[in-house]
Amino acid sequence: MTTRTPSYYTATIGEESAYPTLQGTHSVDVVIIGAGFTGIATAVELAERGLKVAVVEANKVGWGASGRNGGQITGSLSGDAAMRKQLQKRVGAEAEDFIWHLRWRGHEIIKNRVAKYGIQCDLKHGHLHAAFQPSHLNELRSTYEEAVARGMGDDVSLLDQQQVHAMLDTPLYFGALHNKRNMHVHPLNLCLGEARAAASLGALIFENSHVTEIIHGAKPSVITAEGRINAATVLLAGDAYHKLEQKQLGGKLFPATGGIVTTAELPDHIVQKINPHDVAVYDTRFVLDYYRLTADKRLLFGGGANYSGKESRDIAAELRPAIERTFPCLKDVPIEFKWSCIMGIVVNRIPQLGKLSDNVYYCQGYSGHGVATTHIMGEIMANAITGVMQKFDTFAKFKHIRVPAGDLLGNPLLAVGMWYYQLLEKLR
Repeated sequence: MTTRTPSYYTATIGEESAYPTLQGTHSVDVVIIGAGFTGIATAVELAERGLKVAVVEANKVGWGASGRNGGQITGSLSGDAAMRKQLQKRVGAEAEDFIWHLRWRGHEIIKNRVAKYGIQCDLKHGHLHAAFQPSHLNELRSTYEEAVARGMGDDVSLLDQQQVHAMLDTPLYFGALHNKRNMHVHPLNLCLGEARAAASLGALIFENSHVTEIIHGAKPSVITAEGRINAATVLLAGDAYHKLEQKQLGGKLFPATGGIVTTAELPDHIVQKINPHDVAVYDTRFVLDYYRLTADKRLLFGGGANYSGKESRDIAAELRPAIERTFPCLKDVPIEFKWSCIMGIVVNRIPQLGKLSDNVYYCQGYSGHGVATTHIMGEIMANAITGVMQKFDTFAKFKHIRVPAGDLLGNPLLAVGMWYYQLLEKLR
């Protein structure tokens, strides 16, 4: 039986999942491989529309990146620049509207679902995108002006250096964009709560059920060691955690490992000193730090990324200097939890949606921006499966780079690419 990684999220699960292993043969309308946010969000969408759905998970619901990430729900849509470039060639000025409305859709889905199903996941509003260099302020100002022009003036404000330091007790940052629409959350409890919602609507969920094969055809099937599910449609939603269908998907997605730590509980006077408004934060660098307070007043802090495809040796030792640089008053603060999170990285950062055959779909690749984006993609995939293809077709037409001998060359190329971006950082 699978055990979860010993993270802060695991230690604070509200209600652990206990779904059965797949045994025997079942028949459904749609079978989804992967019980992370993509699979579970799609399952909720389809079950709400009256379809019979099954979700098959090799480990536990939310076992991978969906239950281990930084918990920030922001409008930083992965791959938006590459998306804009490709879309402008196809639809012209409409590209801007498509991207803008897409970047906020995940917020609405999550907020409405939490309210509808009473999911206890510490959902809060408030976020700072903090300028690490004075030159980064132009980018934040541009984002602010677009938000105001599109009617978000009540949700956003541009902060100068003094105003940032009034919100965060840190010597870093030269300004920030304060966004009240952005949110933060306990992601594992959100994923588990959505799974319970799907199950309450009749969805079948199977844990500890590793899929060994997808059988294509007029009536495709998913095969595990002890069972089989026949369906009209299959969705492969395992992101970086599977090796299925490599003939078509190999070389398109690469694993990168991010580290996260959580401190011991902080006394109230320290909480009020370092982050009195309880906002989530990330900075403007290409390789950035991100952090927030948990419900029980710990600092949850993540940063950097290991593009070698290998696990970090000592996450706490790697992140402690960044914590103490950000908040000097936390020097030598005890770190009680440390864990890693594997992200599926796409070279151009645009999420990958497509078909492996007429009735077998795939959806993957959020490049570290997955909490909101997976819920957007869940809605798009559910629409496509039920016959509304417009947004799916838009994503399916995006051009992606496929690296030959991806397992051998992909991660070294990503590492070189990030080295290049870190050089560019000095010129921004």
